[in-house]
Amino acid sequence: MSDLLKKYQLHSGFFALTALMLATRVHHFGSAFFLPDASLAVFFFAGLYCTRIEFFSFLLGLAALIDYIAISQFGVSHFCVSKAYLALVPTYAVMWFAGSYSKKFIQLTTQQFVQQAAVLFAATSLAFIISNGSFYLFSGRYAEPNLAVYLERFALYYPPYILAPLMYSAVIFAGMKLMAMLKVQSTSVDKAV
Repeated sequence: MSDLLKKYQLHSGFFALTALMLATRVHHFGSAFFLPDASLAVFFFAGLYCTRIEFFSFLLGLAALIDYIAISQFGVSHFCVSKAYLALVPTYAVMWFAGSYSKKFIQLTTQQFVQQAAVLFAATSLAFIISNGSFYLFSGRYAEPNLAVYLERFALYYPPYILAPLMYSAVIFAGMKLMAMLKVQSTSVDKAV
């Protein structure tokens, strides 16, 4: 693959991930009118394809800027913004590094797809524990944190938290697999002609 084509693919991926975050970050779990937040999936795929630390930093800044604009200009609740907000840095780093680790499963065979799904599931679960646990312990929103209340909150918020990145990733991986199949098919047609 030529360097120019690789650069084009990197820029296209950068643009697509940025657009996905811009389009979905406003509502964490989604609503009747908004898709759920794709930020976790964006950081996973950024780690998978765009491993430059500058892009990670850009995405962190973009997430904070979107949150600021959503709260200050569009009346989105600021309930989740507290001193625990800084825990999003390690939360997103987990997803980034999981994506980077998943590079070894990039061929998307059935076995590698299962391996990537397992890495994504584990990383998203750890990201949830970091972000949700930090919020529960350090946000100041809960006067007397205890394990029983946290487990109730875990049961309430974990399923939608894990579902969104898995859903986005399944769609993205299916699209990638389809594009790879079409590329192979067009290459074989070109050789036949």
